[in-house]
Amino acid sequence: MSVRPAPLPAAADKRRAVEEMFDRIAPRYDLLNRILTLRMDVAWRRAAVRALGLGPGERVLDVACGTGDFCREAAAAGLHPIGVDFSAGMLASARANAPLVRGDAQQLPVRDGAVDGITCGFALRNLTNIDLFFAECARVLRPGGRVAIVEVAEPTGRAARAVHGAWFRRVVPFVGGLVSDRDAYSYLPASTAYLPGAAALLLALAGHGFDHVTRRTLGFGAAQLVTGTRT
Repeated sequence: MSVRPAPLPAAADKRRAVEEMFDRIAPRYDLLNRILTLRMDVAWRRAAVRALGLGPGERVLDVACGTGDFCREAAAAGLHPIGVDFSAGMLASARANAPLVRGDAQQLPVRDGAVDGITCGFALRNLTNIDLFFAECARVLRPGGRVAIVEVAEPTGRAARAVHGAWFRRVVPFVGGLVSDRDAYSYLPASTAYLPGAAALLLALAGHGFDHVTRRTLGFGAAQLVTGTRT
């Protein structure tokens, strides 16, 4: 199984390249998520919704909502979800009854203090500026509102790290290429290079008006859940 590494787009081209990529892979995105995470992604989103600690009827904004997985989880928990994504292809493939809006995570089409919670799944590394996104989260959340972000991570143990590396950097591009788009599923593992380290990520969120900022790993260290409360 030989998979060539995908070049990462230059900063000036990143937004356009990422948008076009997600438009292409939208029709089989959910199927590959389930296959490539061994369905653990479902439990990760459920854990994030629980971590919001919100009550029935409270409003949750899912940023980079894709095909609506987080929106469905929020609705099942009795919350009122709204989804935002900049990929028209993802929104066209969405399977959610929630309102879905095309918009940029770094310039959210939401008024100040309008939502009680924010979820975001596997999108930080696709942004051009994570700080702008955190600033927007702080703007649109009410005081006391919560954010829950699920993102990929890397296990710390040697054995787990080796298994994860082989899966993420070889199996994911190979299977993604068979089922959907080889270039896209080569980019997705490579794009972890855009992510700040755990400590820097927490400091960045705290620096934009969040306290009780926490991080815990999921899926034997393959993913992380970052949460915070708007001060």
